[in-house]
Amino acid sequence: MTAKPGARVFALAFLLALAVLAAASSATWAEDRTITLRLGAGSALALERPFKTVLVGDPNVVNVRTRSDRSVVLEPLNPGATNLVFIDEASIAIANIRILVQGAGAVPISYRAGFADE
Repeated sequence: MTAKPGARVFALAFLLALAVLAAASSATWAEDRTITLRLGAGSALALERPFKTVLVGDPNVVNVRTRSDRSVVLEPLNPGATNLVFIDEASIAIANIRILVQGAGAVPISYRAGFADE
């Protein structure tokens, strides 16, 4: 028994849609990633893909030192927020990471709508 031509086209279209969905979810992950740092405590960051350039939104918040084509060291400079955009060899943004720097003694507070303090 052989597959009908219409079934093959449907299967190929389905596989193509899955590939596009996987690529889109990967890009969304990169855009949504947030790293919180504290003053005085640097951190290493490793990427899945090699990058050529890293753009720092606010260089007064964090200093970025390249270790390799897939990793950097983040050194918090001042409290605040910035973004790091990693660009590959083909000039394509491969990661957009939000960096939050808190003071050394800061305590993170989370708020959820609908919950009141007791």
